[in-house]
Amino acid sequence: MGPYMDFLYWLEPDMSIKVLTYLDDLSDLCRICCVSRTWRRIVVVNGLSKKLCLRMFPQLSRVAHVMELNNPDAKECAEVGSSNSKEWDTLEKEHRAYVLLAHACTSFTARDCKLRAIRASSTDNYPEESIHNTLDPREMVGERFSYWSSKGQRNPAVPEMLTYMLESDFVIITEINIHPFQAYFQLGLPIYSAGGVRFRMGHAKSPIDGEIDSMEESCHDDKYEWTYTSQIFPMAQENRLQTFKLPEPVLCIGGMLQIELVGRVQRQEIDDLFYICVSHVQVKGQSLSPAFGVETNLPSGLFVLKNNRQAKFHNQPSLPENESDAILTNDLERHVREMLPIVNTLRGNVDEEYYAWDDPDWNEADEAEDETDEEFVI
Repeated sequence: MGPYMDFLYWLEPDMSIKVLTYLDDLSDLCRICCVSRTWRRIVVVNGLSKKLCLRMFPQLSRVAHVMELNNPDAKECAEVGSSNSKEWDTLEKEHRAYVLLAHACTSFTARDCKLRAIRASSTDNYPEESIHNTLDPREMVGERFSYWSSKGQRNPAVPEMLTYMLESDFVIITEINIHPFQAYFQLGLPIYSAGGVRFRMGHAKSPIDGEIDSMEESCHDDKYEWTYTSQIFPMAQENRLQTFKLPEPVLCIGGMLQIELVGRVQRQEIDDLFYICVSHVQVKGQSLSPAFGVETNLPSGLFVLKNNRQAKFHNQPSLPENESDAILTNDLERHVREMLPIVNTLRGNVDEEYYAWDDPDWNEADEAEDETDEEFVI
């Protein structure tokens, strides 16, 4: 058997970093970490998994640092080792968290997310027409129509806001569905939809205590920190659950969702005022709790990303315990073969080298025993 060659030595570190920054898929980044310890170190030291997450979810740009929970090795790492080793432990901790977060955000099945009604910007008849009614998908509850109604306005441009709290403080959202209310008890069966809708996601600037869905009509932005604001989606004046799919999945950091209903299209005949009424609000996505959470309201305006090493969120596919870098051997070999022409192009024409898996006598278990080489032999 001839000597093994690691084609990664053919690239300068700067070129390696440049190549790796173009990767936009988590699985490719994990495969890179499997191919070579050198490239894995480049990935970890340069925070490439974090940069990938930031490209996917710009809301993460305000992460101050990562906190690992329930890590059995954390105490030992804190007490033993040089400053360099502790710095490396911190980098690896961030790498693990962002790899797992990216995996969680790209491998889930969207489902209904539970909501808590906080308050509406206005309510016509409280509590009969409160925002709380929008949590129930039924058209009638207790022999009464179930819906929220704004107060009437002469100016159709006056918006309304419905504010909700999601089931956890860290949720990935794919779509929000809204069902306008049709007043069957009024002449002409009018539908009190809005002209459009816009969504905001973020966190409350102070803990929300006391009664929610109260008669207090306040949705001022100074109470919340919004990390995401959507475009305005047009709403049809139709009696159906209307789907508003976000262009890309969005991380709601802090668990607060505000729905801004823009423009009034229906005037009530008896008082000649414009109203907006909603029967039901539904959010599709996935809670990342308890595997992930956030600590907001830091004095700096940033937040802490928490990673619970011993917890998983619902529907999360299992990853190998040893970081998420392990890939099926055949799949890894195929992807490395696909990369060879790129490397050859970068370094010029070269003769084909010998690779371990080309030899039918090569034994992966035997190779794993050789820990003297710095690189994983490929």
